[in-house]
Amino acid sequence: MHKFILILLFVLTLFSCGTDTDTGEFTVGSDYLALSNKVIMIDTVTVEMSTINFDSLATSNRGRILIGNYDDPIFGKVKSDSYFQLSTSNYALSSVGSDTESVNYVFDSISMILKYDRYYYGDTTKVQTFNIHRLIQKVKPNSEDDNFYNNSTLSYNPESLGTISYRPSPLHKDSINVKMSKEFGEALFQKIKKREITDYDSFTEYLKGLVLVPETSNSSSAIGFSVSTSKVRMYYSKYQADVEEVSYILDFQILDATKQFNSISSDKTGTILQNLPVSSSKLSSILTNNQGYIQSGTGVACRVDFPNIKQFKNISANGAIVDAELILKPVNNSYSEKYPLADSLTVYVGDNLNRISGTLVNAAGTSVYGKLNQKSDEFNENVGYYISVGTFLQKEMLKQSDSRSSLILTLPGIAQSVNRIVLGDQKHLNNKIQLKIYYISY
Repeated sequence: MHKFILILLFVLTLFSCGTDTDTGEFTVGSDYLALSNKVIMIDTVTVEMSTINFDSLATSNRGRILIGNYDDPIFGKVKSDSYFQLSTSNYALSSVGSDTESVNYVFDSISMILKYDRYYYGDTTKVQTFNIHRLIQKVKPNSEDDNFYNNSTLSYNPESLGTISYRPSPLHKDSINVKMSKEFGEALFQKIKKREITDYDSFTEYLKGLVLVPETSNSSSAIGFSVSTSKVRMYYSKYQADVEEVSYILDFQILDATKQFNSISSDKTGTILQNLPVSSSKLSSILTNNQGYIQSGTGVACRVDFPNIKQFKNISANGAIVDAELILKPVNNSYSEKYPLADSLTVYVGDNLNRISGTLVNAAGTSVYGKLNQKSDEFNENVGYYISVGTFLQKEMLKQSDSRSSLILTLPGIAQSVNRIVLGDQKHLNNKIQLKIYYISY
């Protein structure tokens, strides 16, 4: 018992950061060691928080057309354009057996049908407006890895091929229908009718692709549509056909999902994050109201460091971190029905230059996530993300080199959404990050 008291006094002296110390002791079960012993719980270890910004996120081949814009009170003006290349399985009109038969077909109309995928972010009660434009550049990545990124763009014709102003209903309706330019549709129809377009190459040479661009005059929300079920549909019919005869259709779809991407941007001018540094650096929470920030789509992430963890080796000649829990608290009033909290956080391990080496794992090698506890209480004191970090901190403590790893926190769907969150650091007035370490000496 005398040795235990000395260890505890040493820990209290070594690790102090302005919070009360909660010490406890319990019998270690089979999950920790195969013998009975006593453990001290330490919750005064320094935890540093900062905000980083990745250079880019690969947004192609994600299965979602993300379109919209809104003014975020914390992160600034958020906007997503969606680029894609169309194609079809049959570059011919219905049952065309000869050129003389094709003469009987006439163009009726053309529309874009976008199927909701139930994702939305922002205020869907307000009207959202976007335009369809024709690309003048092929959907071909400049990079060597065949990906498009959130900062990728392609040149397009400023003339609109179609526009829609609508109130999004992603949970109550199936799709939206955007009527497109009759001149555009007629020209495409004639190309196919005259057999000037007969295959993928001739089609994509004529129509390189389309882009959906939201208008910035009205800000409201970002809406997700399905890549696999959205399409451009051409309607045509027989010349002087019977009134009861149904129109023919020809669908153009995104058959190659690698040729679709979302260009997601955020204008942070005038916000607390307007001086966010390059991807290899970090912005300390001391400079951002004692808060760390995460935003999907734009590459903003929260970094957590444990600068004193190696000093645990000085506590005892034979000791180990048997468990540890990191609790991150969303800042009060930073989330709402319009900006809801995600159910979990994705946790990566990074180096001092924010280069990711992999996901955080436990002793069994299974990925560890931050799990949201959102039990109602009067002051939201229970709301937080709980992350098991014992295995990670034990490895950090035993490192022989001077290098230190950090944890990098993002939200699920980082490359196909615009969700965001604000977290408090150790000095935040109401929503402090907490770290509880259970250490055994044997």
